[in-house]
Amino acid sequence: MTFWRLFAFALSIIIIIININVAVTDSKGIPSTLDGPFDAVTVPYDVSLRGNAVDLPDTDPRVRRRVNGFQPEQISVSLSVNYDSVWISWVTGEFQIGDNIKPLDPDSVASVVRYGRTRFPLTHEATGYSLVYNQLYPFEGLQNYTSGIIHHVRLTGLKPSTLYYYRCGDPSISAMSDIYHFRTMPVSSPWSYPKRIAVVGDLGLTYNTTDTITHLTRNKPDLVLLVGDVTYANLYLTNGTGSDCYDCSFPHAPIHETYQPRWDYWGRFMQSVISKTPIMVVEGNHEIEEQAGNQRFAAYSSRFAFPSKESNSSSTFYYSFNAGGIHFIMLGAYVAYSKSAEQYKWLERDLANVDRSMTPWLVAAWHPPWYSSYQAHYKEAECMRMEMEELLYSYGVDIVFNGHVHAYERSNRVYNYTLDPCGPVHIIVGDGGNREKMAIEHADEPGNCPEPSSTHDASLGGFCATNFTSGPAAGKFCWDRQPDYSAFRESSFGHGILEVKNETWALWTWYRNQDLNSKVGDQIYIVRQPDMCPVHITLPKRWFADS
Repeated sequence: MTFWRLFAFALSIIIIIININVAVTDSKGIPSTLDGPFDAVTVPYDVSLRGNAVDLPDTDPRVRRRVNGFQPEQISVSLSVNYDSVWISWVTGEFQIGDNIKPLDPDSVASVVRYGRTRFPLTHEATGYSLVYNQLYPFEGLQNYTSGIIHHVRLTGLKPSTLYYYRCGDPSISAMSDIYHFRTMPVSSPWSYPKRIAVVGDLGLTYNTTDTITHLTRNKPDLVLLVGDVTYANLYLTNGTGSDCYDCSFPHAPIHETYQPRWDYWGRFMQSVISKTPIMVVEGNHEIEEQAGNQRFAAYSSRFAFPSKESNSSSTFYYSFNAGGIHFIMLGAYVAYSKSAEQYKWLERDLANVDRSMTPWLVAAWHPPWYSSYQAHYKEAECMRMEMEELLYSYGVDIVFNGHVHAYERSNRVYNYTLDPCGPVHIIVGDGGNREKMAIEHADEPGNCPEPSSTHDASLGGFCATNFTSGPAAGKFCWDRQPDYSAFRESSFGHGILEVKNETWALWTWYRNQDLNSKVGDQIYIVRQPDMCPVHITLPKRWFADS
């Protein structure tokens, strides 16, 4: 036993040395955060990169229903808290929309997944739960919606970095899917990481979205992170009439309507990707979808499986999970986040129990950015920043991913609007391809600084945006040049790929959509410096529930 322990230790050291050498070799010609802070760069806006921000119609074969009866569709995989468990989700039966809808009975169809490490036979079986949700409007002339039966099944006892095959459905009525496959995450350790993690935001379902997903798929990610604004179903009336600007086109609507079938179209379009590559989602403002009884987020909370319970969260809006040596924290900007709120208390507990010797990288994601220099949504999430930034900084969060602003921007390391070598790198990827098109105006350009009160968004809580009190912009609401915290910005649709090389080096690449190919628009090594940036001591007792 002693021999094998020594052998395993020696092997781990060899792997670490190899990874460090690979990172150093690969980094030639690519800047790293060690070279920063960087002078601000703005890539001039190129209208040819704007893409075709027109929604796919319901006649497009990629969004049409291709199954019969209660056969599964809209199949997806999502992670639990660790490598040994995943969720499989799907929909059976047809949605209904109209004046007289009758919800399907969730108990009428079983939720079964058969799976194994070979295609034949699938030796394991797991069962789960099912539900339907309704989107109801108490106004004459508005159409109500009831979903198909949504199924969620959790598979447990899985091996790390292992390919599994699966079928889902109800075998008792001969309604099983084809055979699909997924690969589990690596074991959590400082030398074990997913090869590539795709990060996208504000996707929607436009022709430009299809370009983004095509390019993303070519990069063969092991995991997809979607940082909010999924389908943009709320750019439509319940009769299917849509607009690039809902409030502009429908100013007299008695309630903000949605066209829920867009969720089904999105699930069908995305199935080819997320039935084999796990996707982790956090809510954005377009998922609010208010309805009768002041209900919100019904589609978001129903259609995706979240490791909330496994990560001791009581909400679908915030949770955490591990992917190899990375601990991900997904936060909710559209639910209470103050220091007295349950989300903040949960975040304190989660951070205190992160074992940085096993998951050296700490990555956080939520929808609206704290550090953006674009005019759109400028300082909109300032209240959330003031409540949570110090806590995240004190635990040494390495990277923050956001969406919301329909453009790309990467920050220098920053904390409290000050350049700080121990602060996280904030990256905005709200450029997935949605119908609302691109953000192109910068708040620091003449005439573009918004009036402070106009930046208030009631769905994000209170109003906290004020003038800067220090630095080059002291006494002003906006900088008069690209802010020091902004390292690189470009208005173009695209997606990002994170490749963690070892416990201190990670390669970030942002790919813009350009013509038929995916072009590298920004690339940098993000380097952790744990010796220079100490963090809170990890509590000795593991907090995660057994999975």
